[in-house]
Amino acid sequence: MTFPLPSRRAALRSLGALALAASFGAHAAWPDKPVTLIVPFAAGGTTDILARIVGQKMAETLKQPVIIDNKAGAGGTLGAGLAARAPADGSTFFMATIAHAIAPGLYSHLAYDFTRDLVPVGLVATTPNVLIVNPSIPAKTVPELISYLKANPGKVNFGSAGPGSTEHLAGELFRSMTGTQITHVPYKGGAPMMADLLGGQIQMALETSPSAAPHIRAGKVRALAVTSSKPSPAYPGVPTLSDAGVKGYEMTTWFALMAPKGTPQAVVDAMHAALEGALKDPAVLARFNEQGVTAGDMGPVPLAAFIRSETAKWSRIVKESGAKVD
Repeated sequence: MTFPLPSRRAALRSLGALALAASFGAHAAWPDKPVTLIVPFAAGGTTDILARIVGQKMAETLKQPVIIDNKAGAGGTLGAGLAARAPADGSTFFMATIAHAIAPGLYSHLAYDFTRDLVPVGLVATTPNVLIVNPSIPAKTVPELISYLKANPGKVNFGSAGPGSTEHLAGELFRSMTGTQITHVPYKGGAPMMADLLGGQIQMALETSPSAAPHIRAGKVRALAVTSSKPSPAYPGVPTLSDAGVKGYEMTTWFALMAPKGTPQAVVDAMHAALEGALKDPAVLARFNEQGVTAGDMGPVPLAAFIRSETAKWSRIVKESGAKVD
């Protein structure tokens, strides 16, 4: 039998719906218990903040709690390894970041394969990093900071959320592109790093926007530049690093929801639908805006391609920058 074109399309849609229902199978009642979302950095950092914002909203859709499980360590790779080995039954998900695309280029041995052992669910958010300094640093602009660093080689410490984290590589890129000598001090997350920056134990960081924003607004740290290719509306008057003199510098941090390989596609699709709903919620968007964050707009298929591209790109950049895991 042949269908007229509109009828054929309707039939194909019906068949697709039946196939989706069949694939859900035994998972039709999913989720029938709380869902765990592994966050690979300490509580209070950017990844944790965003996970809690979207997790709370997704819990309303899923009718089950979304439990944030902070597993900090090894620049986010400890949590990634735990997520990769978790049961692929829809009970566990993972909050990945650009740091996980960077890690394969930094670590010679990882307990998991990022592009093979975790499957994408959806892009959560993107945000620039912000070059911030403790007020004890006299520099008010990027050129002034570079001059100060060159006059005080090795005496300024920059912090990160851990070896291989976004902040680590952002700092290494800054060091290599400016010809300065700055010392990397790794932490187990953005929150403890920020505490030491505020206390003056370290003097600078290229921190992700949500962790930095409240302290910039309070005047506790000074923002000199953002790492994105365009100025951020969250920081009026703050230039990009490239425009401030570090030509060609660009880094945009991203956060993505992922699941262990083998998680049923129907569960992945349902979780993506819950995430998509959260990212359209006005209250979530308002909180993202406060944090200087842009909501993600990629589903599983385009996100998979994006992650492969990012992993290849950062492997090349890590090699060119000479960045090392401490």
